[in-house]
Amino acid sequence: MIEPLSPAARIFGERIRRARLELGLSQEAVAELAQMHVTNFGKIERGTANPSFLTVLRIASVLGQELATLTDGITAEHLPDELGVLTAADFIRARDRATG
Repeated sequence: MIEPLSPAARIFGERIRRARLELGLSQEAVAELAQMHVTNFGKIERGTANPSFLTVLRIASVLGQELATLTDGITAEHLPDELGVLTAADFIRARDRATG
């Protein structure tokens, strides 16, 4: 089994799966309504895909969910470790050190 891309992807996937099941919908039905292939939808539910913002909005709309509800509590701390967590302040400090 393929591991989720990140804790963020896993959490988001679990939330859309729960919303889908609460509505009694199949992956096929949600994928069709969201205008996407069911394979891609399944990957998003499992946290093994990185959907575009528009895809995320379509899925939320189909499930009758606010995007804020589906992403509540997901922060930069949930990103993959290899990406690290950088902020604009980190960039400014590095730039200032480089230009001295």
